[in-house]
Amino acid sequence: MRRKFCSAVSFCMFLLMMGILLVYRMLYAQESASDKIYMQESALDKLYMQESASDKLYARESVSDNLYMQEDSPDKLYNKKDGPDSLYALSAVLMDADTGRILYEKEGETARPMASTTKVMTCILALENAPGDDYVIVSANAASQPEVKLNMREGEQYYLEDLLYSLMLKSHNDTAVAIAEHIGGSVEGFAKMMNEKAEEIGCRDTHFVTPNGLDAEDEGGTHHTTAADLALIMRYAIRNQTFVNITQTREYSFSDLSGKRQFSVHNANALLDMTEGVLSGKTGFTGDAGYCYVCACRRGEKTFIVSLLGCGWPGHKSYKWKDTLALLEYGDENFRYQTFWKEPVLKKRQVGNGVEKGLFPGTPVYLKGEYTVSDDEKNQKVLMKNGDEIRIRVSLPKKLEAPVKKGQTIGEVSYWLEKEELLRIPLTAEKSIDRISYLWCADRVFHDFFH
Repeated sequence: MRRKFCSAVSFCMFLLMMGILLVYRMLYAQESASDKIYMQESALDKLYMQESASDKLYARESVSDNLYMQEDSPDKLYNKKDGPDSLYALSAVLMDADTGRILYEKEGETARPMASTTKVMTCILALENAPGDDYVIVSANAASQPEVKLNMREGEQYYLEDLLYSLMLKSHNDTAVAIAEHIGGSVEGFAKMMNEKAEEIGCRDTHFVTPNGLDAEDEGGTHHTTAADLALIMRYAIRNQTFVNITQTREYSFSDLSGKRQFSVHNANALLDMTEGVLSGKTGFTGDAGYCYVCACRRGEKTFIVSLLGCGWPGHKSYKWKDTLALLEYGDENFRYQTFWKEPVLKKRQVGNGVEKGLFPGTPVYLKGEYTVSDDEKNQKVLMKNGDEIRIRVSLPKKLEAPVKKGQTIGEVSYWLEKEELLRIPLTAEKSIDRISYLWCADRVFHDFFH
């Protein structure tokens, strides 16, 4: 009798194991078939944008109907030439000071000499690397610089702070060299610091040789920048309030340390008297560079950077003011701050080898993700004009793989205006998904048959 009972138990266990194997194989086969179907989907589905053609605009007054665009459409070539009808400058850029986004450009990436606009970088490095009450001793090299100059004499001493006013208000070349030698040990050492700072700021095609902007060349190339890089340098500079205070000063008087020589300098930035809201500005001219100019100007809640290179030669000194005012007017009339937040539409993603409680084994399981966004993030604003398009890019793997834990990061949502990323938020799993395995099948069969 005991033998028959043991045999019956063994037979039942055999049937149970066979059942487990059968269930596991069925699930595996179903998963494999699902994989084959999934592979036929377009690879373009990896990144997608939300928004139906009828929903391109949501409760936004006087904004373009193309505010949102499809992510799977090819990247557009961003046209920055839709601006003022004509400019005198060979290169020009209008930049949003808040984000660094270029709102308009004319040959903005073309390398050109930049004359005394160089001194913006010279001033910033001095402010960041030495106190204003440092004594600066004038070398023979500094004293020998060509006009425009303060006419310092070899061996004289000055406060660094006083020389910064000479540098930025009247663009004195001898002052620039004296500052460079004091900060960098030599003109060459200071030029290295300038180039390192340019790279740190994000300049892409700028090379400094001199601290005063005189046309020069070394083993690294000619002294040059681009209108885009020059705008970036000014954008960085106006974050320093001392720099802003210096460049807004109309008149400044000082002496050498002995008190024997007295000086008075007047600000050459005529834009201060042409329009309101000027934060800073620097002029420049050399024979190779022509007239150059860079400035920052606030219009209401908007702050613009204008940079001009090759804006006329002698006989056309006023061109730079005309171009600057035209660009500022264009920016003020065509751009305004708008919020850009829109709820993203999240598509489901199948979870490979996944099983979920309450569903029959083998049923495909999905996740679409969830996100948390603050009110501050929803209320962020960006400077836009009619016709600008916001892209919402949802980045998720084409197929997720179990196991996945609730709260686990599975992707991200990002918001883009042209090539500028405005916001990025993580996507997390809204629930946990277990992984199909032999042990899971055994546990499921045991639970269903013996409980």
